[in-house]
Amino acid sequence: MSLVLASKSASRRAMLDAVGVPYRCEPAGIDERALESALGDAPPAEIARALAEAKALAVEAVGDIVLGSDSLVVVDGRRFDKPADRAEAAAHLRFFSGKAMELHSAAALQRAGGIVWSGAALARLHVRQLSDGFIADYLDAEWPEVGHCVGVFRIEARGPLLFEAIEGDQFTVLGMPLLQVLGALRELGELPA
Repeated sequence: MSLVLASKSASRRAMLDAVGVPYRCEPAGIDERALESALGDAPPAEIARALAEAKALAVEAVGDIVLGSDSLVVVDGRRFDKPADRAEAAAHLRFFSGKAMELHSAAALQRAGGIVWSGAALARLHVRQLSDGFIADYLDAEWPEVGHCVGVFRIEARGPLLFEAIEGDQFTVLGMPLLQVLGALRELGELPA
């Protein structure tokens, strides 16, 4: 199998590395915010899936399967993107404090210019009450890395310090519904059954 990951995400690469799926990276160059804007008030799972599909379709890979993936965070009905800077990251964390965060992770597989599979999963992360002192200390330790993360956390680093409880599988929290992706690759005959 020749898989192309349309992302430079370290966590998505780590997931594929951990399960031994060979791939090469070719990050998709799409305007995510423009696509989100065009989708308007569509449900978050639909937006995440549309972004994953757009990323998969943005990479030309003759004869290969392209994997696109995206994650979207919603808190109190408000959609959040990656923070633009540290001040915005702190503002996001203050808003998240004491609330449930919905993390929608989606993935899509493209072959020969067409989507052959897409899927999405949801994780609910319950953010504990965060003090301003904690937020400052957390960002001292995690910035700028969490600036590349929707939700302002890396679950594989200090992110667990933000939460009281997490509902959903670890792969969804890491940013890709890996079990669904692996199932789809098996169904397409790209991985052994």
